[in-house]
Formats: sequence, structure tokens, C-alpha cells
Amino acid sequence: MRFCLTLLMIVVCTACSAGGPSVEIGGKRFSVEIAETRQKQALGLMYRDEMPAEHGMLFIFPNEAPRSFWMKNTRIALDIMYFDKDLNMVSASLETKPCRVSRCPSYPSIAPAMYVLELNAGTAEALGVGPGARMTLELD
Repeated sequence: MRFCLTLLMIVVCTACSAGGPSVEIGGKRFSVEIAETRQKQALGLMYRDEMPAEHGMLFIFPNEAPRSFWMKNTRIALDIMYFDKDLNMVSASLETKPCRVSRCPSYPSIAPAMYVLELNAGTAEALGVGPGARMTLELD
């Protein structure tokens, strides 16, 4: 009986975690890590050597405001896409290169943003998305 209960718990937990948070943009779904705290937002994708092709990081802020990101200690090139409260892309920094020097440039949004999505560099172009594209969220 104990074995069956343990097995059932494993199956249920695996099914729950398989969905996870995701976004859809350009007709493609990406699983995302959520950076909703200041600590997670400050760390972002720093120190990572790779990211799976269908994965990304979503930054969620409490309100719309001008946003600016940089690539300090980020080892992979990224597409950084800024979205307003209605999930419409307001701007993007595409093919954003890693920065390994002490003074890294910043990449600001051109309009207030509430969400920022980071995907592997080249993804936005491959999907044919740019400002005005709509993102959908599945946050479970």
C-alpha cells in the first residue's frame, strides 16, 4: 500500500510540473523560468553557458515603466523583448551579445513595459516577430 501511494504521488507531481509556466509568441510555445523577485531579476540568465531552444526567462514587474537590461556576466546571446501590460511587444533588442567587460551597455525599452521575455538570440527573427507582436501567458 505504501509503495502504491508513493508511486501515485510521483506520477501526480510529475504531471503537475510538466506543464509549468509558458509563453506563446509567433505561434510557438516556450517554457519559461519566471523572474518575479528582485533577486531573480538581478541574476537573470547570468553565468549560464546555454539555454534549451524552446526555453526562456520571463521577467514580471508590478507595473508598466521604462525598463533597461544589460548583458553583464551573461554568457549567451539573447533576444530581449519588452511587452506592455496588454502583452503587446513595445520594443526589442535582438541578437544582444554577452558582455565580459566592467562597463556593459544597457538596452532600454522604447516604451513602458511590464513584462520582458528573453529567448535565445535569433528566435524573434526566426518567428518573424517584432514590435506589435502579441504574447500569451500560461502561468499555472
